[in-house]
Amino acid sequence: MLVYHDMSDDQFEQVAVALGQRLFGPGLIGFAKGKDGGRDAKFRGTAQAYPSTASPWNGGTIIQAKHTTGINASFSDKAFFNPETETGILADELARIKALIASGELDNYLVISNRKLTGITQGKLETYLHKETGLKKDQLGFLGTSQLDDLFKLYPDALKSLDFRPLERPLIVRSDELAETIEAFGDALGDLEVPETKDLPEPRTPLDKKNRLNNMSDEYAKKLRSLYLPVTRQIDVFLGDPKNDQFLEKYHDATEEFSLKIIEFQGAEDTFDSVFNYLLDMLIDRSSVLRGNKRLTRAMLFYMYWTCDIGKNADA
Repeated sequence: MLVYHDMSDDQFEQVAVALGQRLFGPGLIGFAKGKDGGRDAKFRGTAQAYPSTASPWNGGTIIQAKHTTGINASFSDKAFFNPETETGILADELARIKALIASGELDNYLVISNRKLTGITQGKLETYLHKETGLKKDQLGFLGTSQLDDLFKLYPDALKSLDFRPLERPLIVRSDELAETIEAFGDALGDLEVPETKDLPEPRTPLDKKNRLNNMSDEYAKKLRSLYLPVTRQIDVFLGDPKNDQFLEKYHDATEEFSLKIIEFQGAEDTFDSVFNYLLDMLIDRSSVLRGNKRLTRAMLFYMYWTCDIGKNADA
């Protein structure tokens, strides 16, 4: 079946529309930004087959697609909804949902996401939204990865209707090699001996020139340098130790992939500030190890940039 986490947000919205038009009807309006800034798909009338042909939804239906690049993401993740603090992606939509109900635009609410959905979690989400909005539980719906796969089997024409261009995808990188390296570096950090005479790693291209080549803002570069430049000495010692050759090899595997992907996906107008942040978000979204070591992950990415292992440099 489809690999949802490797899609772009736009591609996942196409998935939601393709299935939505089979469940509700061809009159379903695809995702567009509304007056309040939210992106919704809309349908008004009687649904063809949702939640069933025997008891379809009627009235105004608002559909939201919540895509994540995280692997094995779940509706139970606290980033989606934390029942203890009532925060997260779903809670952030609450004010909009209430406003749409008040304006008469929303009678039914459906969330489609590439997250795993269990019956227990669905019940908790329905209870929360019912309590906060007054919508009946049978007016609330959630579709996760298993449900999407089942629907594509039921509506194979929906799958055929998807028109993804080969290069229409986000910057996707593997996190495994970097995660192993950072985990080992983090474990060794407390016992790492850095000579007082140890110089900073030598950048192959002066930072000011590299920033101009890569379109990194002075403010962003200054902040990265102030936060992570001291850590580069420790990283250099760790990677330079012969006993860590296996991690040095994994580091080079990671930088090779990152640098090639960045070259492909960074547009002429894109700042490296955005590339750095996107790459970081992608990595921590896909690895629990990196998610638990965010500062070291940022430091390692800065080390890659400082030493010209990623990004344009004067030699290239």
